Amino acid sequence: MRATPADVVRSLLFYAAFYLGSVFFVVGAILSASISETLLRRVVRGWSRYHRVCARVLLGIKVKVEGELANDGVIVALKHESFFEAIDLPALLDWPAPFPKSELADIPGWGRAARRYGIVVVERDEGAKALRRMVASARAFAAAGRPLAIFPEGTRVPSGSRHPLQSGFAGIYKLLNLPVIPVAVDSGRLYHRRWKKPGTITIKVGERIEAGLPRPVIEARVQQAINALNP
Repeated sequence: MRATPADVVRSLLFYAAFYLGSVFFVVGAILSASISETLLRRVVRGWSRYHRVCARVLLGIKVKVEGELANDGVIVALKHESFFEAIDLPALLDWPAPFPKSELADIPGWGRAARRYGIVVVERDEGAKALRRMVASARAFAAAGRPLAIFPEGTRVPSGSRHPLQSGFAGIYKLLNLPVIPVAVDSGRLYHRRWKKPGTITIKVGERIEAGLPRPVIEARVQQAINALNP
């Protein structure tokens, strides 16, 4: 669907407000990382909520959550159609521990704040030692009651499409021995890379999937649940 002149104007206003405002939150996160973990959590959550406000007021995008999200030590596996759900994680979940790529965690200033906040760094192509570090980190966060937020497809996929899950997801599920909460998201219909459109983004929480299932079973169930909003 082609962008209208109104879409362009709304998007430009959103970019100006959100990204300029984000500068203050990033500086605040870097500073608070040296002061207090609690303060850092508030800054990050505030940034995520600020994004929702900008999306609602300037883009006309509302968020509807269907179902109850768990906020204990579980794996929350989300559909990934746009940057929206990545930015929205701290507003959606209570102190989530996401799985960012190592390149993001190495950004000066931001990376230090992110590690202080608590993330599970994904070091691709680094072998078994890196995997053990990642699993140990994830276990510690789960033991502290933090939900582990992961995009099992590994990257953004076009709205309405199904992509195979990355092989690493089943490995993490097996090694951590934790239940999974699958979450479908249809943000890609509205939150385009350039010109965004008004409407409602639905976040649909699937049924809790127990730990210990064989790889084909867990992959099939997660695949079905995160694509529940596909047309």
